[in-house]
Amino acid sequence: MRKKMPFGADYTPDRTVFRLWAPQAVKVLVQRFATGSDEEPGARFLGEIAMQTQGDGIFEHTIHGNLKNQFYQYQVTDCSGSVTWSADPWALAAGVNGKRSMVVDLESTDPPGWKRDRGPRRRKTVPVVWETHVRDFSSDPRSGVSERNRGRYLAFTETDTTLDGQGEVPTCLNYLKDLGVTHVQLQPIFDFCTVDERNPQMVYNWGYDPENFNLPEGSFSCDPFHGAVRIRECKQMIQALHRAGIGVIMDVVYNHTFVWDSWFHRTAPGSYYRYLKDGGFANGSGCGTETASDRPMFRQFMVESVCYWASEYHIDGFRFDLMAVHDVKTMNLIRARLDKLPGGEGILMYGEPWSALPPQMKNGAVSANKDAMDLMERRIGVFSDDTRNLLVGSPFDVRQSGYASGAATKDLKERLLGAVHGWCDGERGGYAQNPGQVVQYVSCHDNFTLWDRLVVQRGSQDFYAKEEALLQENRLAAGIYLTLPGLGFFQSGEEFGRTKLGNGNSYTGPESLNRLDWARMAEFSDLVEWYKGLLALRRELYPGSLTAEQALDILFLDAPGACIGFLLQTCRRWRQAMIYYNPHETEQVVTLLPGQWRLLCDGKSSLLWKEKTRSVCRGTLTLLPQSVTILGKLR
Repeated sequence: MRKKMPFGADYTPDRTVFRLWAPQAVKVLVQRFATGSDEEPGARFLGEIAMQTQGDGIFEHTIHGNLKNQFYQYQVTDCSGSVTWSADPWALAAGVNGKRSMVVDLESTDPPGWKRDRGPRRRKTVPVVWETHVRDFSSDPRSGVSERNRGRYLAFTETDTTLDGQGEVPTCLNYLKDLGVTHVQLQPIFDFCTVDERNPQMVYNWGYDPENFNLPEGSFSCDPFHGAVRIRECKQMIQALHRAGIGVIMDVVYNHTFVWDSWFHRTAPGSYYRYLKDGGFANGSGCGTETASDRPMFRQFMVESVCYWASEYHIDGFRFDLMAVHDVKTMNLIRARLDKLPGGEGILMYGEPWSALPPQMKNGAVSANKDAMDLMERRIGVFSDDTRNLLVGSPFDVRQSGYASGAATKDLKERLLGAVHGWCDGERGGYAQNPGQVVQYVSCHDNFTLWDRLVVQRGSQDFYAKEEALLQENRLAAGIYLTLPGLGFFQSGEEFGRTKLGNGNSYTGPESLNRLDWARMAEFSDLVEWYKGLLALRRELYPGSLTAEQALDILFLDAPGACIGFLLQTCRRWRQAMIYYNPHETEQVVTLLPGQWRLLCDGKSSLLWKEKTRSVCRGTLTLLPQSVTILGKLR
């Protein structure tokens, strides 16, 4: 059963019902067109008809006959006689560049086997998320993806790609299947403004500039003119990832619109945004506007939109951009509504617990920031900037080093113990109700890549140098956050030293700077193997979820200097596991707990646990410089 939206164009082959909320309007016309723009062949106006008022600002009209693939817009007249046109804020399909909405037969957009498609929602392991951008993923000419599909949704459907197409080194989806992540987080895939879909190679943008929230971006499609094509291709991408055993997380940007003169403003001015006392737009997003989740209609829009993507596109999780712009009540309501969907309890939900500026909420609404985590449902998570800043330094001062990048101190050690308890320990700055609420990470699309940060912190500008000291710090940082309780997360390419040549904000490109360098993946294969082994080992260490009690049951061990040692008492494969972090540039000696311990990872290799020759340790152990060492107690 497909989810129906409360507004928009509700299609059947016999009739289409148009429904719009326009509370200041006295008259609304629905205008129909043969094409999504007047520049296309066959463009013509198909007529207009007045909609009937239904009360409470709702206008509705039913047109009989088959309107499949027709385009439409609204003409809205307010009480002053002012007339404006608008696309449909609730549109499920659109023409090129999203300027005209489209009547769509969603069933016809389903690829073969879509009804049987399911994401890996219920797992026995803690999720690890790999963040990427549709265009970055495959636009490298050496990616092995066909030229037609490079930078597009369909690149994910090519399952046997190799570097330069030579058949030896796997790339793209072929590579991801072996890496071991559980989910891919896609930077914005709903329709955004700044890339001209008619000629996408002319402009690059990450896409945090939304225009139509309920339909896919057309610049990633092979045909942006016919609105059903982008929907089908987006579903094909998701289906391909699911077949590979990988879940799909959407990066959703409900906190603002790219322009204030949006479809929301044109149809219901003053209703969807927050405002300052002088009448200007509030700017908690830092992008010029701030949407009002604490107002009934935008709250309803967010809830319905998220559930629509989960239902229609089989999305496995949502990452909320600047989640603190939204209010706690709305986020909890979204979680509750997702849980009611078939399999919905397994859908991930997390976001950035901050805003660019303080949001201008009204009527006692509470911002969904880190301070309000005790008010949020236990399965709403947040990015831990605490873990990131402690490990590699603040993003606001790229030269500031952290615990894993050459600046380990006993003070940083003490503060990092809170992360070992999944930030559940109130005495150590905890804010989470359980470790599942915490996203442990050191890099994402924002700010410097991990590799570039490590290069700059060492006083260098040679981002292509493959130095052992840098590799060691990279292994240490990854080894720490991927062995902490919580949801693991990393930027695509972090595992092969991804560089943007020191550009900390590459949202406008160029493409050559942002795209994944698949030849570099081959060059840094030893680092990739470190991540791969670590991800597989993580699945053997942690159960599917830890309670706060289990996280607090992690015992700290004696460790010299700034070293950290702890004992996992809830462990999947071994009776117990000991984990040591040595941030020093010198070897350190620790005394092991009594018993026989197998060396699983020594800071150089994360695959020792897979070797047939078992290395059994007793008594004392020497930790390698700047290393993560993991031992499992034999059963």
